[in-house]
Amino acid sequence: MPRRTIARPVSLAGVGLHTGACTTVTCLPAAAGRGIVFRRSDLAERPEIPAQVSQVEATERRTAIGHGSTTIHTVEHLLAAVVAAELDDLEIELDGPEPPILDGSFAPYFDALTQAGITELPGEPLLLEVRAPITLHEGGASYVVAPHPGLVLTTTIEWDHPLIGRQTGSFEISPHGFREQLAAARTFGFTHEVESLRGQGLLKGASTASVVALSATDVIGTTLRWPDEFLRHKTGDILGDLALTGGRVRAHVVATRPSHRGNVALARALVRTARRNATAMDITRILEVIPHRYPFLLVDRILEVEDERRVVGLKNVTINEPFFQGHFPGHPIMPGVLIVEAMAQCGGFLLLGNVEDPGSKVVYFMSLDRVKFRRPVVPGDQLRFEVTMLQLRGRNCRMKGVAWVDGNLVAEAEMAARLVDK
Repeated sequence: MPRRTIARPVSLAGVGLHTGACTTVTCLPAAAGRGIVFRRSDLAERPEIPAQVSQVEATERRTAIGHGSTTIHTVEHLLAAVVAAELDDLEIELDGPEPPILDGSFAPYFDALTQAGITELPGEPLLLEVRAPITLHEGGASYVVAPHPGLVLTTTIEWDHPLIGRQTGSFEISPHGFREQLAAARTFGFTHEVESLRGQGLLKGASTASVVALSATDVIGTTLRWPDEFLRHKTGDILGDLALTGGRVRAHVVATRPSHRGNVALARALVRTARRNATAMDITRILEVIPHRYPFLLVDRILEVEDERRVVGLKNVTINEPFFQGHFPGHPIMPGVLIVEAMAQCGGFLLLGNVEDPGSKVVYFMSLDRVKFRRPVVPGDQLRFEVTMLQLRGRNCRMKGVAWVDGNLVAEAEMAARLVDK
């Protein structure tokens, strides 16, 4: 199964649903292994934001990725079309803070991508295969995920409205199935919520041309494309949010009252637990790549390496660690700076693992930002580090790392580094 991108650039323009900004989005072919990456062409540094769950900034009524001034709102419609078209590598250039809402459905994006043509690339797409059932509850949303050779979304929604009530449907995701069953389903909202949401800075670009507006009893100024158009759109939103896993999900997802917050939590769970077809490396290979040695080698195993995009490593924390002799004797806690150092070593492996002669190079870390320690790490814990490449320009890069113990976040940081000759 080859990786896929589009054959030629394609652009769409319009108004953003929540920001009201007039923007043009241009989808561009990308090299193998690039992944799905957004770029803000309207900002001086043209920052890039990978479509990764680690980049999620907000989930209130939309999914937004990035941070502060680089935030991109309402990415789920475009990303649903990307997933449905089975694209693995794509650059998405945007001259504003939000892709245009267009008619409120996924169809304009899906049609544009498929009409641009598909080009096959070397390498294999990243597959995330669910091998055992998963259950998840987040807010009012709940999910059950079971093994499946493809991707099936079974969705149930419920609203106290005469046109909605309780609706359930199941959809097998494929390019043809998406086009016929989900692509044309439009986003929707209730008129009694408009004032409140606009007070929160949302819905600045909404109109009946881009949103199915519901009064207390009916829709306003339009006709439903399916009686269960609401259900179909919520299913498409799930698909768009699952794009943030960075791979092709292989599972049957049963979602009840899904939300963007719940969908993103599900994407995070899949990133942590699904089986990947990525490369794993033991300590022998680690010693061949990174220069650290005892007592400063803080990575025991590399579980996954996805080109230059992402690495997952493990550190088994034991009472025999030399730092426990002096760090809180009688109450051993792993120093937070060493958790970050271990995270940085994983990031260094991501850089060095892609050069021809790693022994002639060294990685210098230049800055740390947004460092947070969530809970202590003690002997007997197993640290799982996930480091994602945010930006790579020549020999300079910016990465985000997170550390987990038993599925609980213990630390996170953004790191800037440079690859230099020894």
